[in-house]
Amino acid sequence: MSIIGKELATIAFCWLLERPDGVALGFTSHDRDLAIEGLLYRAAPGMLPSSISTSDGFDVDSLDVEGSLTSDAITAEDLAAGRWDGAALTIFMADWQDPGGSTIAVARGELGGVSIRGKAFEAELRGPTSLLEVPVVEQTSPECRASLGDKRCRVDMAGRVRVTRIAAIVGEAVIDVESAAPGNAYGYGHLRWLTGANSGLESPMLRSDGTRLTLREPPHLAAAAGDLVEISEGCDRSLATCSARFGNAANFRGEPHLPGLDLLTRYPGG
Repeated sequence: MSIIGKELATIAFCWLLERPDGVALGFTSHDRDLAIEGLLYRAAPGMLPSSISTSDGFDVDSLDVEGSLTSDAITAEDLAAGRWDGAALTIFMADWQDPGGSTIAVARGELGGVSIRGKAFEAELRGPTSLLEVPVVEQTSPECRASLGDKRCRVDMAGRVRVTRIAAIVGEAVIDVESAAPGNAYGYGHLRWLTGANSGLESPMLRSDGTRLTLREPPHLAAAAGDLVEISEGCDRSLATCSARFGNAANFRGEPHLPGLDLLTRYPGG
């Protein structure tokens, strides 16, 4: 029997939050914790969804979720560091008398903008129809629109990703690592923190000079020598770099020789 087909309803709302780094948390509106499919959904009276409005059209479905900041679940530090950016959120109904039984999906999507007010946070849930807001046709650009190593770029990243440790902290956004490729191989690349206070976060790199890496901005939390990091080579998206360094001009996804709007303002003899 469906959980809404009973004479006396025993329904509890449940929230499943899954961060991009693999951490999953469950919350429920019930006054006791519920175990559903091997995950403990904690009683969270401070977690409140707004009214949920869905339709069979192409309007973007969205709702707001408010919750309390707690020391062992969702903290202000994690929100500010971006650990919850893009987290997948699933809201469903379950029978608190039989939490292992059937459930009814209510909404799903990704967390959008997150704001903090005092000891509470508010996040927007963007549903699957938000993908309809993405431009269908790309605009032309002199730089490559692909990302290094993706299915359009096709550069083999094997050997271009390295796991190393921080040897020294030189400045707020400058670090030395134990091993790295020579030159500016990591300019416009990414550094992923594997251990330490920033574990699970990523930092874009601005440039590199051998084992010295300059980040685009300081890490959110203090880094320390000995932290394990993964560094990936980058690309400045220019045709010259694509051809000379990667030998990949055939897959360049840009139009470097396309005339710009200044062509309309030129005049004979100018």
